[in-house]
Amino acid sequence: MTIVRSVQLADLDQLWELLGHATYGLTTLQINKEQLSERVEHSHFAFTRKTEKPTGEPYVFVMEDTSSGRLVGLSCIFSKTGGYEPFYSYARVTESSHCELLNKVQEVESLHLQKIHDGPTEIGSLFLLPDYRGQGRGRLLSLARFTFMSAYPKRFADQVIAEMRGVMNDDGFCPFWEAIGRHFFDMDFPQADNLSTLSKRFIEDLMPRYPIYTSLLPASARASLGDVHLLTRPALAMLQAEGFEKTNMIDIFDGGPVVRCSRLAIDAVRRTQVRSILRIETEANGPSQIIASLKNGFRACIANVQYDAQGLIVSQSTADLLQLAIGDSVLTTALYPTADK
Repeated sequence: MTIVRSVQLADLDQLWELLGHATYGLTTLQINKEQLSERVEHSHFAFTRKTEKPTGEPYVFVMEDTSSGRLVGLSCIFSKTGGYEPFYSYARVTESSHCELLNKVQEVESLHLQKIHDGPTEIGSLFLLPDYRGQGRGRLLSLARFTFMSAYPKRFADQVIAEMRGVMNDDGFCPFWEAIGRHFFDMDFPQADNLSTLSKRFIEDLMPRYPIYTSLLPASARASLGDVHLLTRPALAMLQAEGFEKTNMIDIFDGGPVVRCSRLAIDAVRRTQVRSILRIETEANGPSQIIASLKNGFRACIANVQYDAQGLIVSQSTADLLQLAIGDSVLTTALYPTADK
């Protein structure tokens, strides 16, 4: 069985080992062990804090194989982007011009660097070991974040974004980076990707200050604008089904799309319900759903949940996984968006 839970301080060594399996382009995972330790400490504080205002703290969720105690995946919520270090992206702007002499209308697209200090909530850092992909585990790891958001809405901004990984190969070759970034930073994409987690000051110092016309870029770079890595397509499709839409913003390094949705419009947030445990039985025969407990941080799993007018009936194994007792309040989230939305 696998569960998603809030990260603990004791998870640091296992989490560091897990990050060693992450590939290029997962920017928020390209950090050193000291940075990871700080993120885990800040997350531990965030899960236990009493104040409700988003100030940029991370919420780190880990997936644990309970049969072995091994950490096999993680995902994050960053309650607010911007702040002391701004959030950077390119805005794709299209302008039209008309030539009467040639009777021709020309549309020209350009990239404009955006610097945002007071930004939205961001979800990211979704990673799951290849051997554990499938059987709904990736969906649980992703959607559990929205289950948590529904419980603490004031901790997050009104808007939620996700930067999706752009097009690149297994060696870290990124056509968008080669067309733009390399000319200004004189380094490989993985090096710049890693450096951005240490400080974003070099972006301010070296990025071009004027718009970049995409018609001047190589065809491979133009084709990659707003497109995603092959392995990111399922994650993008899942978010789009939940209500996220592509914006005119793209990542400044790999050209991947930035998707956005109002927090209250995210389908998984809207379909999350608060219930109480009525009975714990040997088996429960209801539909499979995400069920989460807020006791001792956050714990969630996929389980069969049987509804009763007075509460929920769950299996003993589910109760053991989530450390539940009769009368406890839990959150339930259907695994898929409503068909009639």
